[in-house]
Amino acid sequence: MAEASTTLLQRHTATETSYRGWRRYDELLVARFRKTFVAASLMSWDFVAAIATISFSRLLMLTVGLEPTNTKHLPIAFLILTFLCLRMYTGCGPSPYERFRLRSIGVVGFVSIDFLIGIPVADPVALLAVEVCRGVLLVIFGHYVEAAIRTILIRLKLWGAPTALFGSDDNSRKLAHLLISEPSIGLTPIAFIENTPYEVSQKAVLPLPQIGPASGGRAAINPNVEFVIFTSADDLAAAATHSMAWVSSCRHLLVKDAHDIQSLWLRTRTVGGAIGIEFRRGLRLRHDQILKRAIDLLFAVPAALLACPLVVVLALAIKLADPGPAFYIQKRVGRNATTLRIFKLRTMYADAEKRLDEHLSRDAQARAEWQRFFKLSRDPRVLPIIGNFMRRNSLDELPQLWNIIRGDMSLVGPRPFPLYHMNSFEEDFRSVRVSVPPGLTGLWQVSSRSNGDLQVQKAQDLFYIRNWSIWLDIYILLQTVPAIFSARGAR
Repeated sequence: MAEASTTLLQRHTATETSYRGWRRYDELLVARFRKTFVAASLMSWDFVAAIATISFSRLLMLTVGLEPTNTKHLPIAFLILTFLCLRMYTGCGPSPYERFRLRSIGVVGFVSIDFLIGIPVADPVALLAVEVCRGVLLVIFGHYVEAAIRTILIRLKLWGAPTALFGSDDNSRKLAHLLISEPSIGLTPIAFIENTPYEVSQKAVLPLPQIGPASGGRAAINPNVEFVIFTSADDLAAAATHSMAWVSSCRHLLVKDAHDIQSLWLRTRTVGGAIGIEFRRGLRLRHDQILKRAIDLLFAVPAALLACPLVVVLALAIKLADPGPAFYIQKRVGRNATTLRIFKLRTMYADAEKRLDEHLSRDAQARAEWQRFFKLSRDPRVLPIIGNFMRRNSLDELPQLWNIIRGDMSLVGPRPFPLYHMNSFEEDFRSVRVSVPPGLTGLWQVSSRSNGDLQVQKAQDLFYIRNWSIWLDIYILLQTVPAIFSARGAR
């Protein structure tokens, strides 16, 4: 019996060792071919998306009689080569916002050259209409296809370059938490490089190994690391003489915590022997304000005309569900702290405030939820069926297209909050928030939406205000579509 148990134990140990060996082999294989697989996946699906988009645009233009005949076009491979030169197939970033900007630039270059090639044999006006339509579809369809492929690659743990963080102080650990929680950034933390001993509480320890001289010699070398992140310029300068030779051969990235300043679209300048960073305040510039207003009108006017029949149907459904007006005007805090009167379809009972007070007085858990989010997961004020349907799909906000046309609001910006909601923030943040026009949709709506508490709202609103650009606005508009259809975080 003992011999049998010993034999089973030996077999189990051998199997475990074999499994670990194969697992290690698989990890090395994935690490070795990760970049190739990611690049091939992105290029292949960009190629498929481009073929589908160009075929659809050609069919669309033939239907309306605008497609010029006998026109030469650039091969799609040229578009893929353009994206490759813009470093969109690395699988280690840049951020989704920057990727959208690069994609748009690449498509503009592609359709511009395609237009010049076709001018000698086609009507320039018709050809321009074709190229504009083709360019818009290439950007939109390509953006959604890339987002889907990136999500799949993240789930397969292929997206994101293996990254080591130099040191394990609080800054490094906060950064590691950020990179783990937001894999779309494209940097996957796998270890801390311990250069000097550092005492830290067990609660703060992340499930990452520690490597380097100060970690007792554990895993002194890791050939799979592609990036090393430094949170100190002194550590970065010392990297070339580090005792682990592979550290100097990796790509280096200096990351400084700067939540309250711009972090997108930065430019660097050499100032003597120093490095200068140029910040751009887009929403403060007059020409950018004019451009933003023009885009608002370009999209809001046709959207309002198309939405009119739907608004009428929804208004009739509200009247059937509960007597009272189908529309109502709500006072919110607008730009420069003025009172903004926004138009909404009614999704609540006529005596909503009375129902809310009674519910909060009876339910302590609901009261705590209200104080944190100013929303309820089970709101007794909401009309059954039609109210939940409109709120889940944000259809109650459609009348605010009139606010945008009037100039009270913008398509994209921080959502206009009621006074009680705004008063929950500190005064400094309130003054920054009301310095820009409020929006129909915003960064909070396409990311956390109602799942984000006051601190999340503050962080995302500040990020938008500090980093505003037309690129970011268009990116948020595109992300609003899947956010509405998925009803993520809607209440």
